[in-house]
Amino acid sequence: MAGIPRADLSGAPTNGVAVDLLLHVLRYAHLVGFALLLGGAVAQLTAPPLRINRAMLWGAIVQVVTGLALAAPLRDEGDEPAPAKLAVKAVIAVLIFIMVFFSRKRDVVARGHFLAILGLTLLNAAVATFWR
Repeated sequence: MAGIPRADLSGAPTNGVAVDLLLHVLRYAHLVGFALLLGGAVAQLTAPPLRINRAMLWGAIVQVVTGLALAAPLRDEGDEPAPAKLAVKAVIAVLIFIMVFFSRKRDVVARGHFLAILGLTLLNAAVATFWR
């Protein structure tokens, strides 16, 4: 059950309710960042000219910040994500942020550039979902 402290008979330390709550809030904010980034890109894709909107910028910022916070060693031993997965997700997230940040003031963004942002966003979600 979420929010209830876990009993551990082995004597190993377990996360408290506060740490579990923090992880849930960070995960929720991370999903909101994904929704902003993907939703902003899809909305812009349907209304040319292609440009970086505020939702995409803030989504990329939220994704990087909350992703770094979620990578912090707050979990029980053995419950952490694989370091390789974290590295791959971090590289993709930073690439997305760079692509969004440096083209945010352009009146028109090249279609390939815009579709690369969209593709990398979906790839990052796929890595999070399917890499166990």
